[in-house]
Amino acid sequence: MPLRSFGADRPAIGARVYVDPAALVIGRVTLGDDASVWPMCVLRGDVNEIRIGARTNVQDASILHVAHERDGPGSGLACILGEDVTVGHRVTLHACTVGDRCLIGMGSIVLDGVVIEDEVLLAAGSVVPPGKRLQARSLYLGNPARRVRGVSAAEIEGFAYSAAHYVKLKNSYL
Repeated sequence: MPLRSFGADRPAIGARVYVDPAALVIGRVTLGDDASVWPMCVLRGDVNEIRIGARTNVQDASILHVAHERDGPGSGLACILGEDVTVGHRVTLHACTVGDRCLIGMGSIVLDGVVIEDEVLLAAGSVVPPGKRLQARSLYLGNPARRVRGVSAAEIEGFAYSAAHYVKLKNSYL
C-alpha cells in the first residue's frame, strides 16, 4: 500500500482496507475497517490528523488535508469523516468534519471548520465556505452551498447503498 510516514507518525489501517497503489496516504491518518481510498487520492495528515470511518470511500483524485496549529496548541483542525460516507471523484476536504451516511458530490470543495451533520447530500460542484454548518438530513448545492430541501428516505437509503457498493468493489480489488 502507498503509505508514507511523516516524522514519527504513520498511517493506521483497519481491517480489510483498500488503498489503491496510485493513491498516497501520509502521516497521522486512520482508516476504519472496510474503508477504501481510490486512485490519485492524497490524504496528507502531516500537521494534524485525518480520521476516516468504517465503510467510507474516498474516490478518485480527491484530496484531504488538515490545518496546522497556527495560534498555538489545539488551534489546528483535523479532517474527520464518519462512517458510510461516499466522497465523490475530485473532492477537496480541508480541515472539516463530515458526519455519518453522507454523500459528498463530485468536484465539491469543503473548507476549514465546516461541519456537515449526518445524512447530508452535498451536490456535485458545491463549495462550502469556512465555518459553515450543514444541517442533518438535507440537500445542499451551489457556490456558496445553500440548503435546498430535506432529503428523502430513498436518498438516505441510497447513502447506505453507495457505501455498501464500495465495500463490495474494494473487496474485488483486494
